[in-house]
Amino acid sequence: MIRRMLALSPLVLTSLSLVAAAPARADDVKLPPTMAMTAYDTGTAGFNITVGVGKMMKDKYGSDVRVLPAGNDVARLAPLRAKRAVASAMGSGTYFAQEGVFEFGAKEWGPQPLQLILSTVDCNGASLGVAADTGVKQLKDLKGKRVGFVVGSPALNQNSLAVLAFAGLTQNDIKVVEFASYGAMWKGLVNNDTDAAFATTITGPAKEAETSPRGIVWPPLPKDDAAGWERMKKVGSFFFPHLTTCGAGISKEKPIELGNYPYPIFVTYASQPADLVYSITKAMIDGYDAYKDSAPGASGLAADRQTKNWVVPVHPGAVKALKEAGQWTAEQEAHNNALFKRQEALASAWADYTKGNPPSDEKAFLDGWMKARAAALAKAGMPNGFE
Repeated sequence: MIRRMLALSPLVLTSLSLVAAAPARADDVKLPPTMAMTAYDTGTAGFNITVGVGKMMKDKYGSDVRVLPAGNDVARLAPLRAKRAVASAMGSGTYFAQEGVFEFGAKEWGPQPLQLILSTVDCNGASLGVAADTGVKQLKDLKGKRVGFVVGSPALNQNSLAVLAFAGLTQNDIKVVEFASYGAMWKGLVNNDTDAAFATTITGPAKEAETSPRGIVWPPLPKDDAAGWERMKKVGSFFFPHLTTCGAGISKEKPIELGNYPYPIFVTYASQPADLVYSITKAMIDGYDAYKDSAPGASGLAADRQTKNWVVPVHPGAVKALKEAGQWTAEQEAHNNALFKRQEALASAWADYTKGNPPSDEKAFLDGWMKARAAALAKAGMPNGFE
């Protein structure tokens, strides 16, 4: 099953040249003439924003950016790990990959040393969109309903479970319908194959659902429901309350209290050279005005709107660019250094576990790793996050 999840589309497997002969230059930004980045499916917020950023890099710096759509988290990260792509517009799967959990607890993966470039939080929210014809008004009404899951995408699936937890529901309270990709899941909602699907409110497929015969609603997650938020954060610690003022069926005049987290999150591997990541980050900061209106949510990439002290560290190259922009503090430096140590602890725990003749059975391997991971983090005095 894990191997099936790791299957990539032919487009992603296309041979890519990450760095060509001579870099393009403008001021002190030095970008390779060709770069590849991965993102969610075509038409999603992450894909559209990445295209906007890529156009800016082409127009301003002469760097040709190819955006590769991929239907799940492992497919988005595989080209980065193989050095066929330099960055990815990810979601909360960034955190799961760092932690080596769910699909990333498979022997082919393990904890991934992912680090942030820039991320966005804008007017949109991130939650379960529900077909309006179901009659669902509150999250608790989803009991017994069909909820879409995506094979190989722990971010989407865990996020759905976190939203359900807000209402005190678990996976046992709903009917899971599995799809091969994010796009297929949302087509399933429009085609009445499922009743609810997770997304950011500004994603293209949610807009399509809004104009379809089924329509769309976003059951609220009220900020003052302390018990609901406590339940939700136990499943998705990276969520926070957010007044959503844009998206499918949502406006400034008709806002909805939902949850959110940075999305898209532009990430790269720790092994990428600091000079390259610095140039990418500085280009995104300096070229902001050229892409901020290119797609809904892109304006959240502004340097002064970055989420501080999140759960994944910022790459040293990006730190340098943020410092130059006056958007870095001593508190952030300390927090970031602690996250680097967490990644080191996870890498060490994985090395020890895999050298110790772990079980060959996939489920037994994952169960053993989760126990070893918990023990290593407890020994280091670090929170588990996945009890």
